[in-house]
Amino acid sequence: MQVSNTVDDYVIRVYSDPGEIDPAAWDGLLAEQAHPLPFMRSAYLRALHDSSSAVAATGWQPQFMTLWKGPELAAACALYRKSHSYGEYVFDWAWADAYQRHGLTYYPKLLSAVPFTPVPGTRLLARNPAARGALAQALLRRARDERLSSVHVLFIDEADGQALEQAGCMIRHGVQFHWAQDRQHPAADFADFLQRLHRDKRKKIQQEQRRVREAGVHFTVHEGAAIDEPLWDFFYACYCQTYREHRSTPYLTRSFFARMQQDMPENWVLFVAHQAGAPIACSLLAVDPTTRHAYGRYWGAVAAVSCLHFDACYYQPLAWCLQHGYTRFEGGAQGEHKMARGLLPVPTRSAHWIADERFAHAVDQFLMREGAHVGAYLDELREHNPFKAP
Repeated sequence: MQVSNTVDDYVIRVYSDPGEIDPAAWDGLLAEQAHPLPFMRSAYLRALHDSSSAVAATGWQPQFMTLWKGPELAAACALYRKSHSYGEYVFDWAWADAYQRHGLTYYPKLLSAVPFTPVPGTRLLARNPAARGALAQALLRRARDERLSSVHVLFIDEADGQALEQAGCMIRHGVQFHWAQDRQHPAADFADFLQRLHRDKRKKIQQEQRRVREAGVHFTVHEGAAIDEPLWDFFYACYCQTYREHRSTPYLTRSFFARMQQDMPENWVLFVAHQAGAPIACSLLAVDPTTRHAYGRYWGAVAAVSCLHFDACYYQPLAWCLQHGYTRFEGGAQGEHKMARGLLPVPTRSAHWIADERFAHAVDQFLMREGAHVGAYLDELREHNPFKAP
């Protein structure tokens, strides 16, 4: 742990191991936020570290920042010193390349995010707006003191955006695709959900599910503690297979998922596809029983079946959400194809600060142009709503 100078009468403490922060203090602060996520829980962040998934050796050097008033944890964020831009899902490769072409050093940079997890929510945990503003200022001060190129806070909520923009950050806009239950006229089940879609979209989904059934595939659903070690082993084999098919290396170790089985079993649902008596694929859904939100996370298959990906990753989770009274299903990063399957476009935001004034000006101009394109793209997508008018 490092103790820095104070900011606005808060004592700043920075931790190289998230396990050094009292879990009750961290989770208590998280519970007060407008948009808490299970991925911001102490157990989740500690598992990333203890499993060697997000550590200095993989380019994620923890520098968790906390602000204290006496014994009270007033603000905190998961902060990493990054030596690359992998696993972030908000792409700044072009910025790094521009730095390099001008003989400047872009890495390391400071990043506040949940590693490998593009889920919007509160990133700057704080008791009140004053503490959130002080935390935002402290992030930028640390980057200046350490002569780092930049600060990036990814997939933020509105309160984070306001605090970071006031501190001097630029806001970047993006798009994801989420399903949300109709609050006024909630869909009763998956069949009801399908009836609300335009005929061509409904027929396409029905055809895709029929192809899966005709291939002799059926699904079993395993929740919480019912996901035992053999199931986690099969899931991890599928997870690694997905990365192999993309000629890449898995971000998460098997040890990370062992920690999830041990410390956060209530936050997971596993859909397993079976064919000819053997498991052939699975998809993993993260769930928050408190907020009734669900998050599509990982999938993989050891056999090829037409349309199996869509069924395992979208239709089975959506049916489960409707059956269990969940009101939101987030399908993950990118994926315009999700819209035809009932997931609608929603804007996302991240905040960025660039130390070099010349590059900061250039990035600011780029973000203004990009933001206008994202706005136009959202308008265009909304004109192709897959649901029938009520």
